[in-house]
Amino acid sequence: MKYNLIIADDHKMFLDGLLSILSSERDYNIVLNSKDGEQIAKYLEINQDEKIDLVITDISMPRLDGIALNKIIKEKNRNIKTLVVSMHSDAEMIDTLIENNVDGYVPKNAEKEELLKAITTILQGKKYFSKEIKNIYLENKLSNKREEEIKLTRREIDVITLIAQEFTTQEIADQLFLSKHTVESYRKNLMTKLNVRNIAGLTKYALKMKYIDH
Repeated sequence: MKYNLIIADDHKMFLDGLLSILSSERDYNIVLNSKDGEQIAKYLEINQDEKIDLVITDISMPRLDGIALNKIIKEKNRNIKTLVVSMHSDAEMIDTLIENNVDGYVPKNAEKEELLKAITTILQGKKYFSKEIKNIYLENKLSNKREEEIKLTRREIDVITLIAQEFTTQEIADQLFLSKHTVESYRKNLMTKLNVRNIAGLTKYALKMKYIDH
């Protein structure tokens, strides 16, 4: 049985390499390859009756990226599998793709064997995520869980907000009617509580929690 594949990637060298790997495999028929996700989405819309088994896509592409393409494919609810092959291994991207039911994700520097294993696994109806991607996903989930468990008091939020706005210890003490020593204690406690090493770490946390605007 032959499987029909579509490939979307705007790196010509990678695309050529992928095509040469897959064309030497008897079971795969490349229906379409494109450097643009939008062209793939249009093709699938127009050819709804054609049996497409798998779309292999990069993430960053012109006009329509791989995250949006995966979402479109999955929302149409056809039996098309999706595999992302990308240089990006950003935790939020991985998270979004998994939420949108992607079938697999391997980094671009994966060995040929792993790529073929991912394709075979997905076509058998299972998910495939490379070890590196799984680790990033799990680490992100754990750190989010740790953050949810951290609860700052109202006073700690006041202090970290002013620190992030670059007020000096004395200015913070004056604004909050505290002693300089108390503000310094708050700062040390916050660093310990949030597991950061310096003021930049506190500022980053304040930005993330939207205590201050970018």
